[in-house]
Amino acid sequence: MTDIAILNCRQLVTLAGAPDARSGPAMRELAIIADGALQVRDGRIVAAGPRGEIERALSADTEIVDAGGRIVLPGFIDAHTHPVFAGNRAAEFERRVDGATYAEIAASGGGIRATVRLTREASADTLLAAGRRYEEWFLAGGTTTIEAKSGYGLSVDGEIKILRTIRQLADGGRLRYVPTFLGAHEIPDEYRGRIDDYVDLVIHEMLPRVAEENLAEYCDVFCEPSVFHVKQARTVLRTAQALGLGLRVHADQFSADYGSLLASELHAATADHLESSTPAAWAALQAARVQPVLLPASVYHLGSTRYPAARRMIELGLPVVLATDFNPGSSPTASMPMVFSLAATQMKMTPAESITAATINAAHSVGRAHEIGSLEPGKLADFAIHDCDDYRELAYFFGRDSALAVYVGGRRVYRRAGD
Repeated sequence: MTDIAILNCRQLVTLAGAPDARSGPAMRELAIIADGALQVRDGRIVAAGPRGEIERALSADTEIVDAGGRIVLPGFIDAHTHPVFAGNRAAEFERRVDGATYAEIAASGGGIRATVRLTREASADTLLAAGRRYEEWFLAGGTTTIEAKSGYGLSVDGEIKILRTIRQLADGGRLRYVPTFLGAHEIPDEYRGRIDDYVDLVIHEMLPRVAEENLAEYCDVFCEPSVFHVKQARTVLRTAQALGLGLRVHADQFSADYGSLLASELHAATADHLESSTPAAWAALQAARVQPVLLPASVYHLGSTRYPAARRMIELGLPVVLATDFNPGSSPTASMPMVFSLAATQMKMTPAESITAATINAAHSVGRAHEIGSLEPGKLADFAIHDCDDYRELAYFFGRDSALAVYVGGRRVYRRAGD
């Protein structure tokens, strides 16, 4: 592969520094190089530094990429997404606007189960085509890696179909995928009133197949009293752990401390949502070194005003992560810049904290911090050139995806149309 150099970066936001996930005041330290440059060889970063220093070290055959006085950041790592599904739930969105609650819609057969019915009926080719469409949306915001959950099959064949689709998408090389099995996302129609029988299906049939085919790195559970209570969620997660999978938990979205304490007990990698968490949960997560993944776009889209207490979590020293929760029901956005805006206006996170939460902290949460999340020598050259003069504009100019060009492993995989 030809050497490339990205020159004329008004701000090269490297996130270089300490090897651990960042917490407290360290979340504001972005290690920005003014008038910076990046040297890449064979898909990995060779050097990041002042433009003059990098230019002097370049060979004559180096391919030059002119950033045009724009900002360059590590590719965002979206640590909570549901990117493979059929159809959408725009009609349910209209019902919510008209006064129906999310719970009422779910009780009438809508919600996750509606997407499950559509996804089960869809062919693998249909799901793959939809997934490729959504890839473009992630890239447009500067995202280069996503944690990708199943959860819209809720049968052995359905879950395997989704995870195989995620593998096919990953093989395409435009986005990096971290696959997560979420068979315990909801109770499918045919198991209504027989939740323990469905848990048996998950642990005795689904999880062994997933492990046998090496289709997932993590297992997640939607832990809520109305879905999978703690005992059932613990059974699923311990089975997954025994099969070599890491753990993640949908926690405390609606019920205080319900899933977060289980995530802490099992030393899960992450506890996600946390809108209803209390100080007891935050202390438990801190002690167990579980990273909180906050999803403000789902709060916004559901019309709620209960956002996670991000400011308090940061003050307590938790290494906060931000993600989109891209899904067809509660958060149909793949835009990390939109999440930054919500984090700033609704959770009082600074733009610097948001960037840390979606880069190096997110990389730690998916077990990839040795490869991605910052622009440092030896790491993969996953980065984006954003059409901005200053990193703070990502959160400030809300409603726009700012990536001009996106590179994965030193290869350009996206360029904004017309540029």
